[in-house]
Amino acid sequence: MHNTATMLIELGAIILALGLLGRLAGRVGFSPVPLYLLAGLAFGHGGILPLQASEEFTAVGAEIGVILLLLMLGLEYSASELVTNLKTQYPSGAVDFVLNAVPGAVAALILGWGPVAAVALAGVTWISSSGVIAKVLGDLRRLGNRETPVVLGVLVIEDLAMAVYLPILTAVLAGAGLAGGSVTLLISLGTVGAVLYVALRHGRLISRAVSSDNAEMLLLVVLGLTLLVAGLAQELQVSAAVGAFLVGIALSGEVAEGASNLLTPLRDLFAAVFFVFFGLSTDPADIPPVLVPALLLALVTTLTKIATGWYAARRAGIKGAGRWRAGGTLVARGEFSIVIAGLAVGVEPRIGPLATAYVLILVVVGPLTARWTEPLARRLTGGRTDTPVDTERPTPEPAKV
Repeated sequence: MHNTATMLIELGAIILALGLLGRLAGRVGFSPVPLYLLAGLAFGHGGILPLQASEEFTAVGAEIGVILLLLMLGLEYSASELVTNLKTQYPSGAVDFVLNAVPGAVAALILGWGPVAAVALAGVTWISSSGVIAKVLGDLRRLGNRETPVVLGVLVIEDLAMAVYLPILTAVLAGAGLAGGSVTLLISLGTVGAVLYVALRHGRLISRAVSSDNAEMLLLVVLGLTLLVAGLAQELQVSAAVGAFLVGIALSGEVAEGASNLLTPLRDLFAAVFFVFFGLSTDPADIPPVLVPALLLALVTTLTKIATGWYAARRAGIKGAGRWRAGGTLVARGEFSIVIAGLAVGVEPRIGPLATAYVLILVVVGPLTARWTEPLARRLTGGRTDTPVDTERPTPEPAKV
């Protein structure tokens, strides 16, 4: 009974603190992610007031948070949108991978962490934060800008690539050999291809089977289906997160919209718990030794993300100012960098502190580069990037986020 009471007190304190931190972040127009990470550092191992009784429950909540993050991401895109983006944006996706994954892999090898850590750290530096970037685009009122579909296209390619990358990472971390890793990758690719095919051909039937006019029934069916598929995917070593992402893709139309509205509060709660748990499992004393590498990596990958956005916008025919805005918008890293680091800390514990410091830096720098990259580039180039034609898209509909 005493342990239960202590757990409830700790959980109540954590959730209350998350609410207050989220409110503070909202008032200053800032992402709450760094505040959640700092809270986890303060109350984790080596922190100010370590929490013990609620640690196991928080770990389960963190797993659910990752699953809901990927489910909600999948609900935002239909299978046809993913296929269209893959056809039109794959060169930009390839440039994005080379420019931003390679620095992370090289850094891990220079630090002497080995090839397994290199695969993980490559993912940490590669994937931009869809959540932070979506918020920044809304705050800066750029949803109608000509470069915004390019930014979202790059993010979609990254999200789709996660369905391939995560199984590879899972196999590598599990110590699977070439044969085992190849089988896992083939299972993943086959599963992704099958889900996309079924969603394209029979998406309406799936959505109709899941659909319900009763909000409670819809919530239970979608959440239950997601957890079930995520668990089966984990058993197949494909990654629970990928399974959740595929469930989101398979649902479309009013069902996807209704499920998204119902699940958003749950997603926000458990995603916040995930960030806190990651901070809880990181000893603050481990961060100072990796702070310089994190700063250097943040500087390099800020420049490479700006270059990625500039290239992608140039391919789409966007003029100078829009290219710089696209590049600056893509800089922020966040939730998925932490997800990847969370998977890898069991093999290379030093990735956790480095990823925490890295994300803390870029989740702060990202909104600043989104706002100031284009004005700075205009000043450095003598105003040659000032092209008003880039400001708005010719169509009035806002881009989907």
